[in-house]
Amino acid sequence: MESLRKLFRIGSGPSSSHTIGPERASNYIIEDYPLATSYKVTLFGSLALTGKGHLTDKTILKVLGQDRCKIFFDYKSKVEHPNTMRFDVYKDKELIASDTFISIGGGSLIETKRGKQPNVDIYDVNTFNEVKNLMKKEGLKLPEVVYKYEDKDIKEYLYSVWNAMEMAISSGLSTDGILPGGLKVHRKAKAIFESVSANKCPQDKRLVMSYAYAVSEENASGGTVVTAPTCGASGIVPACLYHLKNTMNLSKDDIIDALAVSGLIGNIVKKNASISGALAGCQSEVGTACSMAASMVAYLKGLDINHIEAAAEIAMEHHLGLTCDPVRGLVQIPCIERNAVAALRAIDAADIASLPIYPEKLSFDEVVKTMYQTGRDLKVAYRETAKGGLAKSDLRED
Repeated sequence: MESLRKLFRIGSGPSSSHTIGPERASNYIIEDYPLATSYKVTLFGSLALTGKGHLTDKTILKVLGQDRCKIFFDYKSKVEHPNTMRFDVYKDKELIASDTFISIGGGSLIETKRGKQPNVDIYDVNTFNEVKNLMKKEGLKLPEVVYKYEDKDIKEYLYSVWNAMEMAISSGLSTDGILPGGLKVHRKAKAIFESVSANKCPQDKRLVMSYAYAVSEENASGGTVVTAPTCGASGIVPACLYHLKNTMNLSKDDIIDALAVSGLIGNIVKKNASISGALAGCQSEVGTACSMAASMVAYLKGLDINHIEAAAEIAMEHHLGLTCDPVRGLVQIPCIERNAVAALRAIDAADIASLPIYPEKLSFDEVVKTMYQTGRDLKVAYRETAKGGLAKSDLRED
């Protein structure tokens, strides 16, 4: 598995696959071809179908320059991976290079032409079962598995991740208005947070929802968020952790350990399945984030490793088959609401896992394997194309 630095990335919304990944690819092109004078970028698959709604074209142009780069959306060509983009590089009018990148989720890339993968595996455990065996063999706690493999500065990096998460919550809770994109979706986080005093629903639930809405709305507006594991699912882990910080008086070390646990779960999914909605549906994004948050909640509540696994398994199991069907390709409907629902489900999953009837029969590894196979079985229209499911819905006017 790769470093958690490759899973938790601080960057601009609204989509890690569509903004952070293409931005990194564009920067690689700048670095590799300093003498280039112009570029032609072709987006395929999901990047073509939902790229405008996800601001992919604007992100690339910001790096390569509007006066030097032309973007083409290829809706028809078949590609092996739905998040494929090709960069044709010119010096004057001569083509000097043609590099193809695949944005595999969470801002990570594969460069197909030279077989270059900028990210390198640093863990020698890749499944939850292997993690458990290592813990037993070396007497490690779950966060210590992360610290065993990561560099000496990983704790400070994780705390910087937390600071970015908190800033997104704070900004989202203090901002109202209408989100960009043309759907005329009103920001709701501030109103939900302020409604707690009305006491019309359990305060804890409404607060958690407000935090998830806050981050997701920041993401939808192109603000700064943390991929956890993606931009589209970025509201779930911070909502749960922010709530527990306030209710359990968590220390800095507690927060860092919690993020290490959640990151390890996300890394396992990323390694053995996918965190890309274009490849495996929203189950791979929101489902993974829910498992990350559920395991984190279970850890902070003092559950043992088997019950932590059960929490992660329950959270993922009940997202199986969840489609990625954003209306008009925007990370707004149903994405924002899904983050709030999944944050509540993560807390519930940890509570269920704490019952004396658990741990579960199914392993987390088995559910991850099932999730990936389910995602590959989904029709393309239900994997981030904005061509199926809710994406085809007629919206009511305000």
